[in-house]
Amino acid sequence: MKYIRNFCIIAHIDHGKSTLADRLLEFTGTVEGKAMKSQVLDSMDLEKERGITIKSHAIQMDYEFMGEKYSLNLIDTPGHVDFSYEVSRSIAACEGALLIVDAAQGIQAQTISNVYMALENDLEIIPIINKIDLDSAMPEEVEDQIVDLLGCDREDILRASGKTGVGMEEILSAIINRVPEPQGDPDAPLQALIFDSVFNSFRGIIAYFKIVNGSIKKGDLVKFVYTGKEYNADEIGILKLSMLPKQEVTCGNVGYIISGIKTSKEVKVGDTITHVKNPCDKAIEGFEEVKPMVFAGVYPIETEDFEDLRSSLEKLQLNDASLTFQPESSVALGFGFRCGFLGLLHMEIIQERLEREFNMDVITTVPNVSYKIYDKKGHMTEVHNPAGLPDIMLIDKIEEPYIRASVITNTTYIGGIMTLCLGKRGELIKQEYISGDRVEITYDIPLGEIVIDFYDRLKSISKGYASFDYVMYDYRPSKLVKLDILLNGEPVDALSTLTHFENAESFGRRMCEKLKELIPRQQFDIAIQAAIGAKIIARETVKALRKDVTAKCYGGDISRKRKLLEKQKKGKKRMKQVGNVEVPQTAFLAVLKLD
Repeated sequence: MKYIRNFCIIAHIDHGKSTLADRLLEFTGTVEGKAMKSQVLDSMDLEKERGITIKSHAIQMDYEFMGEKYSLNLIDTPGHVDFSYEVSRSIAACEGALLIVDAAQGIQAQTISNVYMALENDLEIIPIINKIDLDSAMPEEVEDQIVDLLGCDREDILRASGKTGVGMEEILSAIINRVPEPQGDPDAPLQALIFDSVFNSFRGIIAYFKIVNGSIKKGDLVKFVYTGKEYNADEIGILKLSMLPKQEVTCGNVGYIISGIKTSKEVKVGDTITHVKNPCDKAIEGFEEVKPMVFAGVYPIETEDFEDLRSSLEKLQLNDASLTFQPESSVALGFGFRCGFLGLLHMEIIQERLEREFNMDVITTVPNVSYKIYDKKGHMTEVHNPAGLPDIMLIDKIEEPYIRASVITNTTYIGGIMTLCLGKRGELIKQEYISGDRVEITYDIPLGEIVIDFYDRLKSISKGYASFDYVMYDYRPSKLVKLDILLNGEPVDALSTLTHFENAESFGRRMCEKLKELIPRQQFDIAIQAAIGAKIIARETVKALRKDVTAKCYGGDISRKRKLLEKQKKGKKRMKQVGNVEVPQTAFLAVLKLD
C-alpha cells in the first residue's frame, strides 16, 4: 500500500485539467504512440465537441521514483458547477487532489467550492498554476490568491503548462511525497466503495470501486450491502486506458468488477461491496444523496416509446447518478417522466445523450424547481410541477427555494451584475475584495429565477469573466401565481409555469408573442392567451390561412360574393371545432430563450 497514491484533479471549468492529465499520462508512458490524442480521457463525442469534461475518468499510471515503482490512480473530474456531484464522488475515492488554477484567470468561484469539498474530506491539496506559457499569465498575482485561499507557503505552489509539458516531473514527485498512502487494513474483511458504474450491452453493469479494507480475488462471492444482492466476481481488474483484468485487487487500489448484473437498480453509487463469507461490520459512511435543483418533464414523441425511454433513463442513471426521475402523465403529452437535474447544462447534456446513445426523440417541458405548499390546515406538500398545484382557495402560503450564490468578478462589471441580481429578486448579503481588482459578491436569490437564463446573461454582462457558484440555502414564503397558456381556450399544461406575481404579466406577454412566431398557421384563427386563474392577462392571434373564394366572381351582384364568403365562414367554424393545434418542440424550449 505504501506504493499506491490515489488523487483527483479539480479546477474551475476551462483551466486545463484534461490537458494536464494528458501530459501526465504521456510523461509516465501510460499512453503512447497512436493512442495519444488530446483530451484522451474524455471518451464521449459530446465532451470533445464542447471541450468540457462531463464524466469523471479513472486511470492508473505506473511511475518509477528513486528506484521504487509506484501505482498512481488519477481521476480527472469535470469543472462545471452542474457536474459538481461527479467531483464529490471522485473526492470520496481519493487521498489527495491537484488544484489547478489558470495563470491568466486566477481563482474562480468553482475553484473555491471544490477546495472546500476537498478539505471536508481531509484531502491533501497540491496547488498548481497552469498555462504559465501564456503571454497574459500573471503567476505572481495568482500565487498571492492561492496563498490567501489555502494558507500554504509559496514554495508549495507548483508551476506547470499542460500544453508544453513544463513541470510534470515536479508534479509527480509532489504526488508521491505529499499525498498520503491509502489507510486501510489489508487483512480485515473486504470493504469497497462503489464510486461509479457504466452499462455495457454485452457484459452487463461494470462497477468501479475503491478498496478501503481487505482485498478481492477473481471468482469471490461478494455482496452489495445496500441492495443485499450476492454475485460472483467473474472478472476484476484495474483501470488503464482500457480495463486490465487481474487475479487480485489489493487494499487501497481502484478497480472494476464485472459480475453479470443486468438490472440497473441493483447497483447504487455509494454502496459498499463485501464478501459473503466474511462480511464487514458496517457500510462505508459519508456518501451524500444527490439533491436535484431543476425539474423538467421528459416525454417520448411517440407514446409507444415510453418503456424504451424508461430503460434508456435507467442506463443513463448508472453512468450519471445525479439524474433522478419518476413517471408522470400530462394531458397534452401523454406518459413521460419528471426528471431532476443539477442545472440547465446538465439537462441539455442528458437530452443530447438520450438522442445520441439511445436514439430517443423526446420533448422536454419548461424547467422549474420544487415548491413547498402549505394549506389552511397547516399540511405541507412538495410540488415539482405547476399542474400539481392545489386549488388556490385552499393554499395558505407557498415557499420557494433560495440559494446562496457567490459571484467572483472583475470590479469593472460590478454594476451590471448587481442590476442582473436585483432584477432576479436577489438580496445582497456581502461584497468582499479578494485581491486588487477582484471582488466576490454574495447574494440570496430564488432558485426559480436563475433556472432559465441567469448563467448565460451573467457571462454576457461580464464578457465571460465572472464565475458563479451556489449552494441550496433555505425555503422562504413568496407571492407566486400559476401562469397558464391557453391555445383556443385549452390549457397546455406543459407550458404552464409558477412565477412571481410582479413578473407574471410581462412574462405572459413575452410568451404569447414568442408562441405566435413559432406556432404554424392553420385554416382557422388560433387564439394564444396567458391567464392567471380565470383572468386573461395577454393575448395574441395567429391569423388563419385563407383561400380567396371570390376570385372566380367577375363583376355581378355583391350578394354572390357574400354567399361564397358566408359558406367559407361556416366551413371555418366547423373546422375550428374539430381541428387541433400542433405545438412544435421549439415552442417548449422557446421559453428558455425569451430574452
